[in-house]
Amino acid sequence: MPRSDTVYVCQSCGSVHAKWAGRCDACGSWNTLVEESDQRAPMGTAAKAASKARRSKLELVDLGSETDDVARFETGIPEFDRVAGGGLVPGSAVLVGGDPGIGKSTLLLQAVARLALSGAKSVYVSGEEAADQVRRRARRLGLADAPVALAAETSLEVILDGLKKEAPDIAVIDSIQTLWSDQLAAAPGTVAQVRACAQELVRFAKKRNTVIVLVGHVTKDGQIAGPRVVEHMVDAVLYFEGERSHQFRILRAVKNRFGPTDEIGVFEMADSGLGEVANPSALFLDGRGDSASGAAVFAGMEGTRPVLTEIQALVAPAAFGTPRRAVVGWDSGRLAMVLAVLEARCGLGFGGRDVYLNVAGGLKISEPAADLAVAAALISSYLDAPLPHDGVAFGEIALSGDVRPVGRAEARLKEAAKLGFKQALAPAGIEAPGMTVNGVESVQALVRRLGQDAS
Repeated sequence: MPRSDTVYVCQSCGSVHAKWAGRCDACGSWNTLVEESDQRAPMGTAAKAASKARRSKLELVDLGSETDDVARFETGIPEFDRVAGGGLVPGSAVLVGGDPGIGKSTLLLQAVARLALSGAKSVYVSGEEAADQVRRRARRLGLADAPVALAAETSLEVILDGLKKEAPDIAVIDSIQTLWSDQLAAAPGTVAQVRACAQELVRFAKKRNTVIVLVGHVTKDGQIAGPRVVEHMVDAVLYFEGERSHQFRILRAVKNRFGPTDEIGVFEMADSGLGEVANPSALFLDGRGDSASGAAVFAGMEGTRPVLTEIQALVAPAAFGTPRRAVVGWDSGRLAMVLAVLEARCGLGFGGRDVYLNVAGGLKISEPAADLAVAAALISSYLDAPLPHDGVAFGEIALSGDVRPVGRAEARLKEAAKLGFKQALAPAGIEAPGMTVNGVESVQALVRRLGQDAS
């Protein structure tokens, strides 16, 4: 039976189907199958012979062979360089994703302009905006004099020809979803086009020792649109996130072959572009009012940097039969666990009450060390007893109700002391000069302590 020349590819996960269906069997998405030409068709005899002739011998080297250290390109933006692992590595491919209008193009234009001013040969290719639009943004950012080579193009072949002729040190492609190759019949933005264009650009980066920065759109779930294989091909994946209602943005690394993946860079959006925030804790705590019940300051860690932020909780009688659980900035499953521990081990009844939890400033917290701060905020709101205004809290809560120690306690307390905090609720056995550390062994002890303060 002859093989079909077309297949149906899911635009969400990239899975291939022999026939069209309304729902993708792999990821469950609806109406995402698009007809594309089958690139897996068997090659003819002549094509096989040509492919065999182009093959080169595999060269093997010893694992202990000497390798020269490559100098990184420092953008002059310390927050960006921190997330990248100290700068951009020549020959690397970096994928930057984020919501529309969050500031990806602004950040990368600032970075490539500063690199150009420092002597690096820089190219900025826009597939979404005209060259005049990019010039106007550069003029608004005060970067009109930066020697950046600018182009507005979406054809992959034209872009590669231009990059080969220009031989830049760094090239920004904004964005990968707008590119198309004339070798494929699929439309721009489809899985086949995104995968093929990304593969060619990554190959160019490795062969020419050029830093290629790709901008990627994100889906409604916050993931970079297109096939996941693109994230596997590149060397680093950075997410630029934040709430439009807040003035700050967070650059977070989720993959980095040349640096850590738990660092964040904090920026503040202003009329003149994105400015760096040297002390994120002061920004997240800015505008914090007088002591009120349900507010606790969490001393957390983002990579190697301690960050303090306020956790707000509100426990109120349920207006309807089913109590609500609303969480912003924290894991809802973790909140359910803390509430269950407080009910089972301390006798606090949350079954008939609404519980609202919010991380102030829009920051998203994922580390378990926030358990104790969340529990303190919940108990404070439940008892209507404000926590000390000059206190912080951190610690992990076990299902038994015990409070377990967490890493980098000294760095957390040092950052808190620098910002004027005088006391801390922390796991037992921790000491810090200049601060009063109230060791908490269990959630029962925490409830007793906060109950005494309320009385």
